[in-house]
Amino acid sequence: MCLLQEAHQHISALSTMLYIVPTPIGNLLDITLRALEVLKQVDLILAEDTRTSGKLLNHYQITRPLTTYHMHNEHQIVPHLVSQLQEGKKMAMISDAGTPGISDAAFLLVRECIKQGIKVECLPGATAFVPALVNSGLPMTRFTFEGFLPPKKGRQTMLKKLAEEDRTMIIYESPHRLLKTLQEFVQYFGADRQCSVSRELSKMYEENAHGTLQELVEHFQKKEVKGEIVIVLAGKE
Repeated sequence: MCLLQEAHQHISALSTMLYIVPTPIGNLLDITLRALEVLKQVDLILAEDTRTSGKLLNHYQITRPLTTYHMHNEHQIVPHLVSQLQEGKKMAMISDAGTPGISDAAFLLVRECIKQGIKVECLPGATAFVPALVNSGLPMTRFTFEGFLPPKKGRQTMLKKLAEEDRTMIIYESPHRLLKTLQEFVQYFGADRQCSVSRELSKMYEENAHGTLQELVEHFQKKEVKGEIVIVLAGKE
């Protein structure tokens, strides 16, 4: 029996399940065979943005029902989704890119499913910070994932706290704020702190820039920055 047949039988045999399904962060080939099989078999797919997810699903000729699930509507629809799961529906949750729950909505529904005794299974797969961390050349034995820093309120307090962190730090940032953030890091962490900036991961123009914070400020001052950003910052010595 081939692996796809085994996966198909395994999924079909389940009556109630919420699958957390990672999707590619750039290159569409980075989705797993198991993820594709799950998405083809569930009764409903929960998507962060149905327009974005629709491109992926159309590429793989997946035609399952699709509905929106994101941080702005999750409080309202979680009870309804849990009710459907209790009735025996199989659902898959996907985000625009990467693993749902990593800087995306997922927590409330997963927590409620666990509370109600509904099985939750998270498939392994793409997430942006892992390749960025491995590519950074910084210590990987101990690290802290900080996601997006507060844009305004609480940002200074967080930066002061992170200045004392001795583990490698992983931070997400948008392209239009990257330069300002690196300049703030120089102020709080010192110009000589080692850092890596990864963008456009898995895409044609992937870049992994390494150096001190000051060197990276000078590097990104000279170019237009595009793509989602992962900053990997050395901890305090």
